[in-house]
Amino acid sequence: MLTRISGGEIVDPANRRAGKGDLWIEDGRIVEAPQGGVADRAIDATGCIVMAGAIDIHSHIGGGNVNTARLLLPEQHAAHLQRPAATPLSNAGWSTFETGCLYAKMGFTTVVEPAMSPGAALHTHLELADTPIIDKATLAILGNDDFLLSMIRDNASPAMVEDYVAWTVGATRALGVKVINAGAAAAFKEDVRTFSFDDVVPSYGVSSRRIVKTLQAAVNGLGIPHPLHVHCNNLGAAGAADTAAETMAAAEGVPLHLAHLQFYGYGTEGKRKFSSAAARLAELVNGTPEVTIDIGQVMFGQTVTISSDVLRQFSARGTASPKKTVIRDGDGNGGGVVPYRYRNDFYGSVQWAVGLELFLLITDPWRVFFTTDHPNGAPFTTYPALFALLMSRTAREEAAAALPKAALALSTLSSIEREYTFEEIAIMTRAAPAKLLGLSDRGHLGAGAVADVAIYRRDEDIAKMLGAAAFVFKDGDLVVKDGEITHYRWGKALRLNPSPDKAMVRRLEDYHQQRYGLSLDWFTFPDSAIAREEPFREVPCRS
Repeated sequence: MLTRISGGEIVDPANRRAGKGDLWIEDGRIVEAPQGGVADRAIDATGCIVMAGAIDIHSHIGGGNVNTARLLLPEQHAAHLQRPAATPLSNAGWSTFETGCLYAKMGFTTVVEPAMSPGAALHTHLELADTPIIDKATLAILGNDDFLLSMIRDNASPAMVEDYVAWTVGATRALGVKVINAGAAAAFKEDVRTFSFDDVVPSYGVSSRRIVKTLQAAVNGLGIPHPLHVHCNNLGAAGAADTAAETMAAAEGVPLHLAHLQFYGYGTEGKRKFSSAAARLAELVNGTPEVTIDIGQVMFGQTVTISSDVLRQFSARGTASPKKTVIRDGDGNGGGVVPYRYRNDFYGSVQWAVGLELFLLITDPWRVFFTTDHPNGAPFTTYPALFALLMSRTAREEAAAALPKAALALSTLSSIEREYTFEEIAIMTRAAPAKLLGLSDRGHLGAGAVADVAIYRRDEDIAKMLGAAAFVFKDGDLVVKDGEITHYRWGKALRLNPSPDKAMVRRLEDYHQQRYGLSLDWFTFPDSAIAREEPFREVPCRS
């Protein structure tokens, strides 16, 4: 089918295209305007903004911690009503099915689950396969597992570490690697309750810094497009800006991505010893071109924090609202689920301001990414309201008027005049994420790209405009019209497939036999385990 989208204002920064024009789609791809071509389907986009489908690089939408949160808080989900006798993954809690639909309605067509435990890879991919419309990807967690820590302790060669990382990424069908509070989960098992960047893991004698640097080098050496995705130490603590600054300095010219920087944007000024350090961190990001970050914006309201940072979640259990938590100490990757309500009190207001400051003070939209760390800072359904805050200083001033003046006095937010443009929004949510993840086939509207297209009807109410797309195409299929789902389809999981040395596979087989008494086959799975036609799409590593 040949589709013509005509009359819209195209915003495609990757191809430096801005202005009114037509877009053509055929066989699931964007194509050049055909000579004398007659469209089988015509979409009038007059008065609309036309962008590529949006990409979310950091949103917890699948896996064990997500499902534990659903079980812990059934009252937060429609599915707590009478359930069918057989409850598949797609009907549990805020269902996987609903997740895909809600993202698509906003014009998002690709979402990355950034914290997949390798031992739970099959479960995670089964759940993501039940998430309709959008394409998905995962980041495999390393940095607290005995095999890696033992290799670092024993001074294994960089090539051996690369082989282990390659095996993990390939076997788990991941798109990259994440390290979460490097070494802290291992230290937690030995009764350590605080863990900083240069602290050493007992029994292994390796520091958090060394773990991060080892994984950073391996990811870069393997040519994995997405830099090592780092969840730093000391998340949420007053003074955590020092930790973030240390971690940025450790990049040393090699690409590194810092996750949810808002949660590290806290200083110790004021009588409560809690203040914004966002301006300092923004200046560091601006001056460190090899570093990229995502924000993890806080928005007010009820949410639930889910994380494989078991040390942090254990420490935060006293703040649970409502008062119930789950803390799990696993082999390599533990985790915790702590419900939380962000209130517009002093502390919540500082957190809200910190995220916005980072968005607005980091000057390069190619290196700052739009996230709420769903659901940790806020559910992804708050994205439209967040877009409005970024694009309108008036909207920020109106929101700030209801907040404690003492909190805002400890931030620079009120002095910032910048307002994001549609081009900057398109960079931050389309072109830049595609580049960061190595996805050359999306994030833009050039010929050959997958036909992931979001069309928004112009409206002075930015939240209304970007919260319900006029039209959304996924791989050329019209899936949303006037903010409602019109067609269901199954997306794919995007994966890398690096090849480890066979000697590493044999070594891992021996390790799993000795440690667990199980074959390595128990920790891997064939593509056919995912009951979808061609469930994966392979992404190449850098040559």
